Amino acid sequence: MKRRIHKTPTQKVGSKLTRSWFSIRVELVEGRGERYWPRPGRLIAAARSHSYGQLATAIDDAFARWDRSHLHEFELTDGTRIGMSDEESDDEDVLDETRETLARLEASQQFIYVFDFGDDWTHLCTVVDTSIDPIETIGLVPRTPLPYFGWGSIPDQYGRSWAEDDSESQAPPDPELRDLPPLRPGWGPNP
Repeated sequence: MKRRIHKTPTQKVGSKLTRSWFSIRVELVEGRGERYWPRPGRLIAAARSHSYGQLATAIDDAFARWDRSHLHEFELTDGTRIGMSDEESDDEDVLDETRETLARLEASQQFIYVFDFGDDWTHLCTVVDTSIDPIETIGLVPRTPLPYFGWGSIPDQYGRSWAEDDSESQAPPDPELRDLPPLRPGWGPNP
């Protein structure tokens, strides 16, 4: 039985689709003054028509960034900088991430993505495959770049280990599941 593929008017299926999609490997190198090894990473499927702003959102989603109020920026090997428009900045050398697309990325090309210039979360991005079929790779044709594979532990954006962590208090004692509602065997005050 042949599988039917539902497509919207903006989606193409077949060889044109595989030529327009690629896979980008994103590895967290450092942040908050720490270097990470082994480096946690994610693979992201993206189309050449997607913007750098859309790629930034996919990276932030993949690396559990919940406070998006920070500036971020891509830097290509030729020194081109692509980032958020910032009315307070006099930096005219930064191209607008909402207008710049991924169209010129090539196989094996590397560039960096920095999130939060204070904590300096720096990621190495590498184009690892320039002709993926998103239907075969991730099972759908997403409208925006989409993380589809990953490895490693993602550190909290602010270095917190628990909800009330103020970086000075001791970690609370482990309640050994007694603090949970009895929704599973072994959970609750009377396991």
